[in-house]
Amino acid sequence: MTAIKVHVKSVKVRLYSTIEQQTHLAQAFGWARWVWNQSLATLSQTYNETGKGLSAYDMKKQIPLWKLEHPWLKECYSQRLQSSVLNLSRAFINFFDGRAQYPKFKTRHGRQSLQYPANVKLLSAAEIKFPGKLGVVKAKVHRDVVGQLKTVTLI
Repeated sequence: MTAIKVHVKSVKVRLYSTIEQQTHLAQAFGWARWVWNQSLATLSQTYNETGKGLSAYDMKKQIPLWKLEHPWLKECYSQRLQSSVLNLSRAFINFFDGRAQYPKFKTRHGRQSLQYPANVKLLSAAEIKFPGKLGVVKAKVHRDVVGQLKTVTLI
């Protein structure tokens, strides 16, 4: 008899955050949305003016400049902002390959999401440690997580 290992690609987890963590998450959703919208506006404007787009790498180089203009962006975990730019880049790739519509500006109404591309640790079945100011959040993990956490998306 052979044992079969099943690798779970995604696991839904319920988070029980404190009031301070909820406030921080609300700000974080806003920061991710702002970077998406700013990047989309910059890409659209550049394409209209030059006929060429910008790469994700070029857009990532804009983030430090935006942090100088908008000091509140410095409070955000930088990899979250970079993941917004990478997601927009993927949206444009899907658009040009015919798999999706042109990317739209995000609003605060409806579904919000952000990603932590690294440094998230599952401390136990009841706690997850996020980088930055969010810290340790109580959670309900319903199934075992095998392997390493790669990208964590909060919705």
